[in-house]
Amino acid sequence: MNYSVDLQIDVDNADLPSAESIERWVTTALEGRRDRGEICIRIVTPEESQTLNREYRGKDKPTNVLSFPFEVPPGIPMDLLGDLAICAEVVAEEAVEQEKSLEDHWAHMVIHGTLHLLGFDHINDDEAEEMEALERDLLARLGISDPYAEPN
Repeated sequence: MNYSVDLQIDVDNADLPSAESIERWVTTALEGRRDRGEICIRIVTPEESQTLNREYRGKDKPTNVLSFPFEVPPGIPMDLLGDLAICAEVVAEEAVEQEKSLEDHWAHMVIHGTLHLLGFDHINDDEAEEMEALERDLLARLGISDPYAEPN
């Protein structure tokens, strides 16, 4: 297995996960699904997240993670899976609101975004159930509890 993560950080935040943790989470999501893959993860400000969310999803607010899958032209061998834009401030706010550890929520967002790059989605109920079950399984392998469970 050969996975590559290009990490770009555009925020001044001491509470970010390590590059090693991010790579481990990407690898966890890709193992058994892809032998090779390149992903660019950009950690962004709320302003950049809002701009991207507005331009690409028509939603004028910052969001936790945006995925931009790369569509390889037919006949061209390439391992690029795509890009993720993760808003550090939104992830931190959600972790507090959802009563989760910041590190665990980061793991969930990286895995969630990586699965989107692999073609998983949650638009309809069946897709959501499949994707959420996979996220639960992958996070459990990392010792992280169910991200969809209600807080105590």
